[in-house]
Amino acid sequence: MNECTKFIFTLKAVDHKRAPLVLMREVLGHLDEPHNKLRVIHVAGSNGKGSTVNALREMLQHAGYTVGAFTSPHLERVNERMTINGHQISDEQFLYYFNKLAKIIEEHYNGEFPSFFEVVTLIMFQYFAHEGVDIALIETGLGGRLDATNVVTPLLAIITTISLEHTAFLGDTFAKVAAEKAGIIKEGIPVVVGVHNEEALAVIKATAEERHASCFVLGQDFTVTNSWQSTDYQHFTYEKAHVLMKDVPLKMAGQHQINNASLAITAILTLREQGAIVITDDSICQGLQCAQWAGRFEQWPNQIVLDGAHNSEGTAALIQTLKNVYPRNNYHFIYAALADKDHGNSIELMDAVATSITFTQIDLPNAMPAESLAMLSTHANKTVHIEWLKSLQTVLQERQKEDIVVITGSLYFIAQARQWLQEEGR
Repeated sequence: MNECTKFIFTLKAVDHKRAPLVLMREVLGHLDEPHNKLRVIHVAGSNGKGSTVNALREMLQHAGYTVGAFTSPHLERVNERMTINGHQISDEQFLYYFNKLAKIIEEHYNGEFPSFFEVVTLIMFQYFAHEGVDIALIETGLGGRLDATNVVTPLLAIITTISLEHTAFLGDTFAKVAAEKAGIIKEGIPVVVGVHNEEALAVIKATAEERHASCFVLGQDFTVTNSWQSTDYQHFTYEKAHVLMKDVPLKMAGQHQINNASLAITAILTLREQGAIVITDDSICQGLQCAQWAGRFEQWPNQIVLDGAHNSEGTAALIQTLKNVYPRNNYHFIYAALADKDHGNSIELMDAVATSITFTQIDLPNAMPAESLAMLSTHANKTVHIEWLKSLQTVLQERQKEDIVVITGSLYFIAQARQWLQEEGR
């Protein structure tokens, strides 16, 4: 398995100049079209995809369905990306489906493999189809229109949020990014939307109208109100047309998670109304009560918070949640990120609330240098530590007992920090 994962991690999309999705469809044809055997909920968006998928999975599982979930990135091992009822694909299964794929690539494409994400997507389609999942929850990797997952005709699509991210690939305006994400909207297939930006929302609505797709928008077609926090859960009221659900419990913290949960609820209710699934309101509430997502406002002992806020929208949600959960504490941020993001706005938001902010970096070719990140900060108490582990150890040693240490930025950084915390037993 180690040899396999090392190999697929070397596969870069830029190394292959084929027309988008052509290879995916060709290879799927050689594999007997496993994607067409799945009932899919397709999820795109800048933030909130994983949390929305997790909420959907828990609700559907409580209703007795076998649920496949395809998410990215992984925190520790690639197997995390494809699960059935929360259980990761085994190494043996992963290698079995990879070897089937490798044989096709050798025989038909002279051994020229597609990108890493295309490979894991092709493994996922085989795995979910062979295991006969009832519902497959599939996240896009990047964008939507040209994403490797966009070969499916889903039961329903979800677009969570739109931020200016991956601008080199998706475009440098909200409208351009929205056009790429809206590429998952299919003819006559309903779409649930959590986007607030007016420019982006206009593009999504126009695309839905053009494709005769029913479009349900948060704040317009369904609403969440009356949110309040108890010891272990936050609660809210959900309303859509004739449906009213009061005091819905949610394990995950933050208003943004209430928004994500509302997208999941709307998707479930829409499919229920169409007769595609059978689920009770009680299963919806029980599912949300269990839904958690590693690396998203994940609270650890000793006042440590892990959050993969990798763009300004995610950082704003993180800070608002910190203020709600820890309103009277000092915040010490430790930040590392990749070079493919616009970090200025995120750092400005952290500067405004931080007691201290430490910039560090991870050992990846596309990591943003800590010094470059620090130059974007105006905070009076900013520090640069090239080695992320030393930076984390230093902050933990020097902060006051009740201070909150917030480890944030790239999910790859979160994964490494999380593994160290587990090993240390913190």
